[in-house]
Order: sequence, then structure tokens, then C-alpha cells
Amino acid sequence: MKNTEKLISSNKKAFFDYTLFDKFEAGISLLGTEIKSIRKNGANLKDSYVKITDNLEAVLINCHISAYEFGNIYNHEPLRDRKLLLNKKEILKILNKIKQEKYTLVPTKMYFSGRWVKLEIALAKGKKLYDKRDSIKKKDIKRDLERLK
Repeated sequence: MKNTEKLISSNKKAFFDYTLFDKFEAGISLLGTEIKSIRKNGANLKDSYVKITDNLEAVLINCHISAYEFGNIYNHEPLRDRKLLLNKKEILKILNKIKQEKYTLVPTKMYFSGRWVKLEIALAKGKKLYDKRDSIKKKDIKRDLERLK
């Protein structure tokens, strides 16, 4: 079986607001109507984040998956919390880094890996205002150089 990746949604705001370090791949526990909605490009990671609960479970919070148009009474809530599927070792490793080095867990992209929906999460630190200005400046210079070519 060929393992192909098809991008569903990317969190461009995370790349701008945070400096990203370690990345992890996690599965997501979804309902049937959520999968159907995702297949119609109905997912948005813009303001979402990941939290590790007291009983060592990773939870995706504030991820918007729009309601499936043919879902009637079995439809899901668009902003419900979704459990992430990670190993205990990975969760403990992430939790250690969060406690020791003050990292934040941010989802960077959602994609299909074969027939499964996967989420890439990253340990991140927030950028200061001057770092954001520097990022904008570098992006503008790169864009101007591309125009000149």
C-alpha cells in the first residue's frame, strides 16, 4: 500500500507567531461526519492549540471542522475538543519539555496519510514583536528578489 500525504489544512499563523522546534505526528479521534466534512476541505487550524490533560491525554482545542451539510441529527459541534492519539512515551517527552523549557504545543498542519487523518504538532516558543518584524522584513526582501529575476 502506497503511503501518500495530501494536505488538508495548514496553520500559517503558527509559523508567524511562534518559533517551532520539535515536531510530532499524531492521529485524531474523529466522528464520521467530521471525516466527510474534512474530505470537502472543511477544516481550519487557525486559532487552535494542543493541551495535555491531567490524565496524560493530548487534546486538540478550538480546531474548527465545519458541520457536514447532509449530517442532519448526527452532525457534530464544529469547535468540539478532539482527542489526539499519541503514545505515552511521546506525551511524557512533550510534557517534560513544556514544564522545563516553557514550550507551547501548536498544530502546524493537518493531512491525510493514506486514508488516515494525521495532525503535525510542534513544540513552539512565542516570538517577540521585533522577531515578527524581522520575519516580515525577510519575507519582503525575498519577494522583491523573486520579482527582479
